Amino acid sequence: MRGILASSIGVTCAAALALPLAPPAAASVSSVSSAGTPAPVADVATRTVGTAGARTGARADVPGSTQSLPLRPLTRDRASGAVLGLTPRTVRTFSLLGVVWEDPSVDLHGRVQVRTRAASTGDWTDWQDVETHYTQHGADPDSSEAASGKARGATAPLWVGESDGVEVRVLPEPDAGEPEDVDPVGTGSDEDASGGEGAGEVSTLPAGMRLDLVDPGEAEPGESAGGAEPQAEPGESAGGAEPQAEPGESGGPEPQAEPGESAEGAEGAEGAEPAEGAEVPRTGVMTAAAKAASAANSALVPLGATQIPSLTAEETREELVALRGTGLTEQQQAKPYIGPRPSIVTRRGWGADESLREKSFVYTSKVKAAFVHHTASGNSYSCSQAPSLIRGFYRYHTKSLGWRDIGYNFLVDKCGRIYEGRAGGVAKPVKGAHTMGFNSKTTGIAVIGSYGSKKPSSKAVKAVARLTAWKLGLHGMNPKKKTSLTSGGGNLYAKGKKVKMKVISGHRDGFNTSCPGGKLHKKLGSVRSKAAGYQGR
Repeated sequence: MRGILASSIGVTCAAALALPLAPPAAASVSSVSSAGTPAPVADVATRTVGTAGARTGARADVPGSTQSLPLRPLTRDRASGAVLGLTPRTVRTFSLLGVVWEDPSVDLHGRVQVRTRAASTGDWTDWQDVETHYTQHGADPDSSEAASGKARGATAPLWVGESDGVEVRVLPEPDAGEPEDVDPVGTGSDEDASGGEGAGEVSTLPAGMRLDLVDPGEAEPGESAGGAEPQAEPGESAGGAEPQAEPGESGGPEPQAEPGESAEGAEGAEGAEPAEGAEVPRTGVMTAAAKAASAANSALVPLGATQIPSLTAEETREELVALRGTGLTEQQQAKPYIGPRPSIVTRRGWGADESLREKSFVYTSKVKAAFVHHTASGNSYSCSQAPSLIRGFYRYHTKSLGWRDIGYNFLVDKCGRIYEGRAGGVAKPVKGAHTMGFNSKTTGIAVIGSYGSKKPSSKAVKAVARLTAWKLGLHGMNPKKKTSLTSGGGNLYAKGKKVKMKVISGHRDGFNTSCPGGKLHKKLGSVRSKAAGYQGR
């Protein structure tokens, strides 16, 4: 499929053509068909159960699917300057979308806009911008994941809710590079929205551009949607009162050189005895892949658990000693600086289809830093929908972008719920694909939403602080210090360059990008201070 798309849709834009003005919202299926629009291309996603044919009333236990539609040259319209896209059409129901192209090393210097039709009302939305700078989320350039031959370039995914119609237009821009800070997803911002005629030399758009429409599928019957809103965690006061404003970064000794990266880990290794009070696992048949993903957390919870419960500070310290094993030195047995373990929804809890990912797990040697991201997927979601969004990101990352698994190690919704991301065990140093060049010895945390012009919720910020206090504490890292990381290659630091990085950094600190959005990036000082407080520092 990819070869057919690449050979038939490669488009070089020497001058801006244009799209007709937006059609009436009530465009009918028959009028769309009469315009000669091709039928949707067959799904590129490998389905695990049945087919993804026309959707009917009942939505129980749908495995999810991806529709892939090639973008076509559009006719001239001086008003918009669009050159590529799709005229309005009816499609199978979907909830998340993104534009994908063949070469992951090619950036899209242009503007992508979409309109969608709500399945419940038949109403069309206004035009929305899709964040185009997403290639910096991904595996390190020389990693096996990047060299698999499966990876593709793409925009950020945009959550639009259940929809059954779509229209797309692509507007090339001068090749001016990434804007300093843009939040283009549904916030009304028109910052750096140049395009159309008179904008200067038009860049070449990537070859093989297509629109992927993702149906995230339904959770298993009776499955939790993330649980109730998080309550105050046990042992909240442990480590002192709520931390005050951060007085500034301090230095500290450099960590010692770390051993080399570990090879791919075997699945389903036996772990320690599950923690008491863990959520009772859901009954029902689990696939081998689902068992392996769940078994990676077997030191914390029973097989099949949908949630890893929170622990008090003392329980967390006891667990850390157990995780480290027997035969510890007196220094290793000393009271560690680690925050109380927060509650985490497991992959089984948010409904991961474990057949989508690659079977093995890949680990790094330790976690020296955490990179904070936003998903740039818009803010128009309810917290009860967060598991659906995560299933959408997961399918988009694996089936559209060709990654081995979802890229982030953890995700946080605006209600402060924390979710397990890439499989391999939340307490283990799983190697993600989140900050190109700095995926080794780090963990990636994505706050669901777009935070260039909108402030993140206080609950989300607090959840990031809790998570980093625990995760970094497992590896003895101080959230208020800096550490030394070696670049794997990127647009800020050449491969092999040693970089002093804050232990809690934003994506933009390791790569020239607007992520995690200016409003969230400004909150990282507070995150560092709170995380250090939770660790008892």
